[in-house]
Amino acid sequence: MLTILGPTASGKTALAARVAYELNGEVISADSRQVYRGMDIGTGKDYDDYVIEGKPIPYHMVDIAEPGSEYNIFRYQQDFLPVYHDIIARGKLPILCGGSGMYLDAVLKGYRLTEVRDDLLFRKSLEDKTEQELTGLLKSWKTLHNKTDLEDRTRLIRAIEIEHKARFGGHGQSFPAIPSSVFGIGFPRGLLKKRITDRLRDRLVGGMTEEIERLIIHGVSPDKLMHYGLEYKFGTLFITGQITGEELFNSLNKAIHQFSKRQMTWFRRMERQGIKIQWIDGRWPMKEKMVFIKNHINQ
Repeated sequence: MLTILGPTASGKTALAARVAYELNGEVISADSRQVYRGMDIGTGKDYDDYVIEGKPIPYHMVDIAEPGSEYNIFRYQQDFLPVYHDIIARGKLPILCGGSGMYLDAVLKGYRLTEVRDDLLFRKSLEDKTEQELTGLLKSWKTLHNKTDLEDRTRLIRAIEIEHKARFGGHGQSFPAIPSSVFGIGFPRGLLKKRITDRLRDRLVGGMTEEIERLIIHGVSPDKLMHYGLEYKFGTLFITGQITGEELFNSLNKAIHQFSKRQMTWFRRMERQGIKIQWIDGRWPMKEKMVFIKNHINQ
């Protein structure tokens, strides 16, 4: 397998599609939000990137869940393996592409995960605890990388349930070791910030808030949408009249910049934990990127 990762707005999809075109491959998305149908602009589904010189490039793990449903890493691993084995069986190269650190890690490190069903009895034991007590409990069990679990009591309790199940009961599903050459796309910080801001303007002009409005009309509650990432959080606040258009742009722009820094922190952590990432300068022309990848596969 070949893996292409990087922060938001770094051009991962375009590069992965080009690699697939030149190396007889197919792209497997590692994005925690692009799994949802109808959530296109806000999640950055760049469908046009999957067409190279008029040829459609096959892609997988996109548009496989209903908006409003809960998709997680356990389901991702379950869905990933049949896709991976099918690509291999057809003699193609699987190309894992994304920026969702946990989804990438779940494949590259072969997380052994347990499916956690609702535990009503354990949940009831948490009802009387304050949010401060719940946060303290979760922090005592794990290092928190996803701070969104702390922003909502329901998510916080669910995170505690999952960790409790992993520690005190259940058998995890096995996941095979999948060797992969891993490439990362990097940009100087200032240039990446400009790319993020420019892309946000394009998304807003391209109908991002209208997309959120359609999702609400079709039955996805504003409360639910708030948990589908930054674009949907701030976009929903705008649609429901809680912030102005100017506040939407400024707050979301700042939040995405901060998110991209957290992504890079995660990738550096992956490197410290033994995953070798071969970094590509995002400013290189596509031809130069391809030469680098071809010369460094299996290194």
